[in-house]
Amino acid sequence: MLELERDERQGLWRRVIEEIERYRDGVAAGRVTPDLDLESLRSRLAAFDFATPLAASTAVDVAVEGLTHQQVHAAHPRYFGLFNPTPATMGIAADALVAAFNPQLAAWSHSPFAVEVERHLVRSFGAQFGWDRAEVEGTFTSGGMEANHTAVLAALFRAFPEAGRRGLLALRSQPVLYVSAEAHDSFAKAARLSGLGTDAVREVRVDGDLRMSPADLAERLAADRRLGLSPFLVVATAGTTTSGAVDPIAALAEVAEAEGIWLHVDAAWGGAAALVPELAPVLAGLERARSITFDAHKWLSVPMGAGLFLCRHPGILERTFRVAEGYMPRDASGLPVADPFAHSMQWSRRFIGLKVFLSLLVAGWEGYAAAIRHQAEMGELLRSHLAAEGWEIVNRTPLPVVCFVDGGPGGREPAFVEGVAARVVASGAAWINAVRLTGVGPALRACVTSYRTGPADVEALVRAVGAERTGLRAALRAARPARREVR
Repeated sequence: MLELERDERQGLWRRVIEEIERYRDGVAAGRVTPDLDLESLRSRLAAFDFATPLAASTAVDVAVEGLTHQQVHAAHPRYFGLFNPTPATMGIAADALVAAFNPQLAAWSHSPFAVEVERHLVRSFGAQFGWDRAEVEGTFTSGGMEANHTAVLAALFRAFPEAGRRGLLALRSQPVLYVSAEAHDSFAKAARLSGLGTDAVREVRVDGDLRMSPADLAERLAADRRLGLSPFLVVATAGTTTSGAVDPIAALAEVAEAEGIWLHVDAAWGGAAALVPELAPVLAGLERARSITFDAHKWLSVPMGAGLFLCRHPGILERTFRVAEGYMPRDASGLPVADPFAHSMQWSRRFIGLKVFLSLLVAGWEGYAAAIRHQAEMGELLRSHLAAEGWEIVNRTPLPVVCFVDGGPGGREPAFVEGVAARVVASGAAWINAVRLTGVGPALRACVTSYRTGPADVEALVRAVGAERTGLRAALRAARPARREVR
């Protein structure tokens, strides 16, 4: 039952391809969001007790039906969401090949092609970000969380080499790291998982454009040193999740370098701006970072998940992650190569890099630049259409994240902002969300995440938020108690 007959296999592959094509061609015509009926979904799944085998085609039907009707469709051109992309064609093909060939990326000798492809990609991306290829090392990760966790560990073990063997209790003082108030919460999680504790994470103030303040960073570093604490890591963000803000990387590098502290740039989404000449200046100073997080499964539109941790400290990953072992293959012991298990958090893992490699082989840097440029242009179009309809744009970034509020009375109230977002999502017309921006408060957020998003999709979103704004105001008026006449 695990190895179907050849004819049945071929029929299965054809069926899967047909369903992929059907989904690709039809996703834009359907709802963006599912109907969240938990009881019905669990009831349908409870019927599958795995006692009676199904035909392969029937099993595929179950998956297709569930995926069609029970998920937010990030591949929809009106998904204006959280950096989840419409997957590139070659990325889909690559994931299928990886599933079939099933290479094991723990030991170099077990899959030299896969390991060397990923090494080549690591160096190629490092060069795009302004580094010397020869000094770049890194690893593919499950996503930005793992990459950011890797950055915390690498910086920690560089500053405190004894921590890897003796633990945090052996340290002379409490290590602390610095992020902006708009940084991704993965650093709080990484601090907890690393044993530092979330109190070790210092939030630095942001300016009016929601960018980390270098002056406040310098003040906090000095204050913590006076308290006997040990700063070891500064994190700049290139494209914050909520507003698309890019911290002043060059100015933060000046502070970090003066203090001898590791500067990490979380460029999980915004790092792709480096591929577009007119957007690249927003990342000025990126080449001064000691390490970078980049997610190819965001703006490079490959299927989940394809994170990257890059650094320019040869050997730091092996010092951070290598442990003694006695059973791993020694076939390549005479070659100047590194086993992936020895320089990453993961041990056994799939060939993540193939979907990036094949997508780049077919699209090239220029193809990706065109796709990213198009999405940035759609972001500008969205800003102009919203402004024309009386919405106020409350963030500033050249990247296609648009945060906006209703300029009328009560337009910034949390209940109103969240109500508009909820009504748009429930309608199925689009997906947006409500966020809270430092110094601004609640706002609606829409991000162009799909290379298939066009002017018609932008206009459809503007119509949807306008209709739900009007509908919510009417509902709120109707819900108010009638004012009693005073005689």
